[in-house]
Amino acid sequence: MADPERKAIPGDAEDTALEQMGYQPGKLILFGLKYSGTRVMLQGELVLVQVRWSALGGVLVTGVNAGGPPVMIWGWVGISLVSLCVAYSMAEMCSEYPVAGGQYSWVYILSPKSIRRQFSYLTGWFMIIVLLTETGILAMGATNSFIGANFILGQANLVNPNYEIQRWHTVLVAYSITLFATFINMWGSKILDKISKGLLIFNILSFISIVVTILACNTNKQSASFVFRDFQNFTGFSTSMAGIIGILQPAFGMCCYDAPAHMCEELKDASKQAPRAMVLSVYIGSITGFIFLIAVCFCIGDITEVAETATLVPLIQIFFDSTNSNVGSCILATLIVIIDLGCANALLAEGARSLYAFARDHGLPFSSFISKVEPKHQIPVVAIILGTVVQMAFNITSENMNYTSAAVGVIMLVAAITWFTTARKRFSGPEIEAVINIITGHHGSDSEDVKGLE
Repeated sequence: MADPERKAIPGDAEDTALEQMGYQPGKLILFGLKYSGTRVMLQGELVLVQVRWSALGGVLVTGVNAGGPPVMIWGWVGISLVSLCVAYSMAEMCSEYPVAGGQYSWVYILSPKSIRRQFSYLTGWFMIIVLLTETGILAMGATNSFIGANFILGQANLVNPNYEIQRWHTVLVAYSITLFATFINMWGSKILDKISKGLLIFNILSFISIVVTILACNTNKQSASFVFRDFQNFTGFSTSMAGIIGILQPAFGMCCYDAPAHMCEELKDASKQAPRAMVLSVYIGSITGFIFLIAVCFCIGDITEVAETATLVPLIQIFFDSTNSNVGSCILATLIVIIDLGCANALLAEGARSLYAFARDHGLPFSSFISKVEPKHQIPVVAIILGTVVQMAFNITSENMNYTSAAVGVIMLVAAITWFTTARKRFSGPEIEAVINIITGHHGSDSEDVKGLE
């Protein structure tokens, strides 16, 4: 297995490598200045996207109802171990082939010649499906906006119990969060590096503040058996089904660690820094998430009251049960809202880059239009707008989640039509001959990597 610390391609040769693979280096500018991306900035961005202890709190309702604390905690441990294995595998591929296409580009490079275009195209559309449904970057953006809206309206309900949260209220607030992220991505690119670094520090301080506050203020902590052993089921399903549903909560908190791959072409020394960020984000996310879940689970009061809270956000109820203060609870919840705004910005940026990369290889309808880069600020404006529209369209709630299957079917139909109309002739991936030349120059002509590509 390749060491993520190893620089697979010499830093000065990365632009040349991209040119040889058929791409234009330096076409996009991340955070205002081409190659201003530093290790601190990249890791700050990944903290916003992947070190999502706050995301675990945002979907706490799933875990509380389906399995309770044992499923949340031990499920998180299992998800973290599996994610670490996947992250190391993707980091190895990213170190060798640092291109924004990520998974579908790697499939194209590593698959047999006779089927590489078909497999790569299929992988690209599966990537788009998870981007457009509930498990990918754009859908994570939609879900992130929905969680932020819940936290904002939950505070309103806590302060004013007579206020009843309506679904359309949540949708409008979620739209506002998404549009805020769009504004920053379109017109605030020059300050994104400063925002990212500042929010990295803010995220760490918020994590410490919340954990310390609830543990120090809560005087009626749960027993260790409640936290680590006692199974809870408020779903109406069987125990096994409730456990499966409960796993969704830790699974949601551990995803998007492939994000650095989609931003490789905008970072200096990407073949070293991006793989490192992938692996590091899983380690940091695993540790902070584990600590956060244990602290929260010990501070759960009446679990039925928490599960049925009028705020619709169990974590806000836990804050109130711990501090016995509306003001204190709102301050803690506001910390998560601010982190949520930073996440919204980062997720939209990375989702737009993924759409841009696939369109650049002619994998989407109207690819030439979607892959356009605005010349003045050098950002993929159309891809950002498309990502915004998708996030706003996919604000999934319990009332409309059943439409996800239909949406996936429509996306696959579009993929099939695109293949037979344009992509079958035009879809392409990295230039394989160039990839062989790059690997030969760095590893030698007798390397296993070269033999596998030929």
